[in-house]
Amino acid sequence: MTQPDPSPTGHSNSYGRALLDRVLAGTPSGEQPLTHVAELPGREAQFTDWPTWLKPEVAAVFRSRGIARPWTHQAHAATLAHNGHHVVLSTGTASGKSLAYQMPILSTLLGDSRGTALYLAPTKALGADQLRSTIAVTDELRADAPELAEVFPSAYDGDTPIEIRQWARANARWLFTNPDMIHIGILGAHERWARFLRNLRYVVVDECHYYRGVFGSNVALILRRLRRICARYGATPTFVLASATTSNPGTAASRLVGAVCEEVTEDGSPHGPRTVALWEPPLMKEITGENGAPVRRSAGAEASRIMADLMVEGARTLTFVRSRRGAEVTALGTQRLLADIDRDLPGRVAAYRAGYLAEDRRKLESDLSDGTLLGVATTNALELGVDIAGLDAVVVAGFPGTVSSFWQQAGRSGRRGEGSLVALVARDDPLDTYLVHHPAALLDKPIEATVTDPSNPYLLAPQMLCAAAELPITTDEAAEFGAEAVLDGLATDGLVRKRPHGWFITPDGQQYAPHASVNIRGGTGTQVAIVDGGSGRMLGTVDSGKAPATVHPGAVHIHQGESFVVDDLNLEDGLALVHPEQPDWSTSARETTDIAVTDVHSRRDHGQVTVALVQVNVTHQVVGYLRRLHSGEILDSIELDMPEQTLDTRAVMYTITPELLEDSGITAERFPGSLHAAEHAAIGLLPLVATCDRWDIGGVSTALHPDTGLPTVFVYDGYDGGAGFADRGHRAIVDWLEATREAITSCECPSGCPSCVQSPKCGNGNDPLDKDGAVTVLDVVVAAIRPS
Repeated sequence: MTQPDPSPTGHSNSYGRALLDRVLAGTPSGEQPLTHVAELPGREAQFTDWPTWLKPEVAAVFRSRGIARPWTHQAHAATLAHNGHHVVLSTGTASGKSLAYQMPILSTLLGDSRGTALYLAPTKALGADQLRSTIAVTDELRADAPELAEVFPSAYDGDTPIEIRQWARANARWLFTNPDMIHIGILGAHERWARFLRNLRYVVVDECHYYRGVFGSNVALILRRLRRICARYGATPTFVLASATTSNPGTAASRLVGAVCEEVTEDGSPHGPRTVALWEPPLMKEITGENGAPVRRSAGAEASRIMADLMVEGARTLTFVRSRRGAEVTALGTQRLLADIDRDLPGRVAAYRAGYLAEDRRKLESDLSDGTLLGVATTNALELGVDIAGLDAVVVAGFPGTVSSFWQQAGRSGRRGEGSLVALVARDDPLDTYLVHHPAALLDKPIEATVTDPSNPYLLAPQMLCAAAELPITTDEAAEFGAEAVLDGLATDGLVRKRPHGWFITPDGQQYAPHASVNIRGGTGTQVAIVDGGSGRMLGTVDSGKAPATVHPGAVHIHQGESFVVDDLNLEDGLALVHPEQPDWSTSARETTDIAVTDVHSRRDHGQVTVALVQVNVTHQVVGYLRRLHSGEILDSIELDMPEQTLDTRAVMYTITPELLEDSGITAERFPGSLHAAEHAAIGLLPLVATCDRWDIGGVSTALHPDTGLPTVFVYDGYDGGAGFADRGHRAIVDWLEATREAITSCECPSGCPSCVQSPKCGNGNDPLDKDGAVTVLDVVVAAIRPS
């Protein structure tokens, strides 16, 4: 927890620029992948005095750990929390947010021998890192404050052995856990936690910007349930939330907690200057993809080469990739490149991702921190809060979905007071194409606000059943949740019974096993086990709703560097059988989709163009998969017959009259391809205005939809009830569709490719697609709906 150099701005970023020059020198002759370079200045530290309310023993320990004085934002947020105000601290990576909650909690626990505190993290790695830091502080405090010997900071997560969980429940005063364990392990058995909950003084919600979409909406309901249970025990804990830089953090935090949160956003921490490079891999002339379209060198392959060049220079490098498989493949690719240069360097590269055993994760974190490892390819498991900063370079292989996440990942770079390099390598994706050609959208764009919707009835109903199982729900509580109609529906189904004083769970409701039936991170709640059919070893699980697209027969599955091919998928038994194999290809599922409008939430007519937010019933089916060589070349397409799945969700749609299309130069036979290409590109660009991933959403386009009678394009949320993404797209439709048009025109391919209008999950084989027609469609729609 030593504070960084207080005056980094005095250093130029010659080091970061030198690293970029080294990477450019290794670029194959004739290639010009660099699209933009930005030099970002450093920032000087802003210090203040320790708060007067802080226990002297606590301040003394922080001083002994190298913190002479706190930064301004740390003291401000800590004082608000100490005074009983819910507060969210929204500042950059490595800005010492943990100190802001450690100050009031440690001072309170010193003065209240029964007081307890709760810390929540969205990932195990982050929770374990913060627990280690807290234990180090409390161990030092014990010498001067023996009463802290009974604080007992303790983990309580999926990696915690049963005996330690039991000990923590009986003894711990500061518990480090996650929303999953709060939901099923504490709220579901709150009577056993009465001591802890009755004395709960603080709840820390770390990296709260991570809680968005379906996961965030579920966590919002869990925190409301936690506050409700605490109130029954007579406790009113203060919530302290820590966030990356986001838009309107106070509003987002208040919606997450269900109570007003004050915000602290002025960042007093220093950071060194950064060189930010935007990088677009070239189109490969010798290799073609689906329908003969050109493909780019993959972001993972490009990132492997960049990381290898940086490691040769001795630069400690972290490479973020979008998937677990990508982390493994990128690390292996870097090792192969380094093996030809220095036989010792391949051993200093590793992959890091969720799913590893706890001890393996801890070892990787330690080796990266102390320099044993020089390069690590990781998923966003290392994006959140783990105390690894001051690296020489960060490579981001594919835009991570939100500007906030990009800056969180970039924030891992920067030695104390020295410069660093951040490189964003574009994937074959419309959003990535747009960003590397429109750098202001990344470098100057306001950070997104997080999107949660705790009123979603598809989430609210099972959460209310959990709440009723914990304690009967009073009329006032039902009103506070906005759940009266949902509870009446549960009563109709016989799962709860309404009495004069509220709603009580029934025996049928108890048999439903409400807590175990809720998958708070999205999906159906049921899991499919992935098992090696030869050895019987269980490799992991996948949500049953995603299983047809990810572990269908023939799918390639990567587990901790080992490659497997799926032999059989049985959804009824919840089992996918695989065998070890090292194929030269990857697989991607193809889906067909039908969509029906069931309700209209909002509609705006603009002459011959109509825009609406609608409720839809979506039926989709995995019909096959592509086998793609690692170069990007399509090997073949294989048909499948998987069961249909249905979804009741929300969509943003627009219609155009045939006359307007024809007047704009698009003949009737070009309608399908033009609308289809515009739909694909719009799906790729929705994450620009909504905090989602393109895999969270879907789309349908048709030259004549039966419910509208017109050429129509739909983009829908991929979750029952919706997750707020279509709503955001509807509100920002002009900006969204203008950016979509720009992404298509920025791509240098002649007639469409994965970087602009092709989709990796198109059930129609990306045919027909009309790139020029899509630009015209978007021009026509934007011209009609843009405010005058």
